[in-house]
Amino acid sequence: MTNLYDIAAAIRRSESILICGHIMPDGDCLGSVLALGLSLEAMGKKVVMAGPDPIPAIYEFLPGVERFKTGATPDGVYDTFIILDCSVPERLGRDYQDLLTSKKVIINIDHHAGPGILGTYCYIDTAAAAVGEIIFDLLKLMQVSIPVETAINLYTAIVTDTGSFQYDNVTPGTHRRIAELLEFGAPGAQINILLHEEKPKAALVLLREALHTLTMSPCGKVCWMTVTLEMLKNTGALDEHTEGLVNYCRSIRGVEVGLLFREILEGTYKVSLRSKNIVDVNMLAVQFGGGGHAKAAGCILQGALREVQDKVTREAVLATGGTA
Repeated sequence: MTNLYDIAAAIRRSESILICGHIMPDGDCLGSVLALGLSLEAMGKKVVMAGPDPIPAIYEFLPGVERFKTGATPDGVYDTFIILDCSVPERLGRDYQDLLTSKKVIINIDHHAGPGILGTYCYIDTAAAAVGEIIFDLLKLMQVSIPVETAINLYTAIVTDTGSFQYDNVTPGTHRRIAELLEFGAPGAQINILLHEEKPKAALVLLREALHTLTMSPCGKVCWMTVTLEMLKNTGALDEHTEGLVNYCRSIRGVEVGLLFREILEGTYKVSLRSKNIVDVNMLAVQFGGGGHAKAAGCILQGALREVQDKVTREAVLATGGTA
């Protein structure tokens, strides 16, 4: 695997760079893209930051977010394509996948277990709590200054992918990096308010409706909820307001695996999987063509809702040691 020194050298040689993350961008994706992009611009590089899907309103406070282009691949000539937080080509979106066959220098930086994306340079660190940690290390290695704007983006990247430091991917190194970002001026308390305490009413109405679907397995170790397109329409909530709902399932005493079945197209469901202690939900998700981390993963399945739920919950129950 490529090391960060090689990636730093490749970036220094580049002149025009396209940086992108994955579909349905989250805080780690956006924070990392913006932090790296703004830093490379400060070095004099020509940089475009982009991705296929709209930016969730919750992240509109991120410095530089107005520069992030959404939709089709931006026009322009680039000598380098940097991919962040994306474990498989499908997560790039169709237009961006086409760039993988180009003759550009491709740099892939990620922290997900899985097959990854082949590139000229690949750096995959599954021990990193967030890609934001890797970008922090890369900027320090390149001796790039970290102004408050970059600190805010990196703090957001790390805090969101660690569940506000609740997950067991958090290490002493995570806290040391966060301490430095606070010293660089990141307003940690204010960022957490913006992320967790500024929800629109529709998000809470959606939570109420989702809780009505809450279901437990007979063994009591698996719990799941459902969000349909009709529920989103009736509540006025957006798809981004489903973020974190799965944690309510996992939070119940005795539950080991929490699941959220989210209808994204008619007959197509995104399944979010969360584990509390012993179950590796990444392995569960891989069975259904998805992936992620040991305690947080996802996959997309097509079919009737009941059939999709039966497939996933059966395997989840077996993974907890129960009987399907």
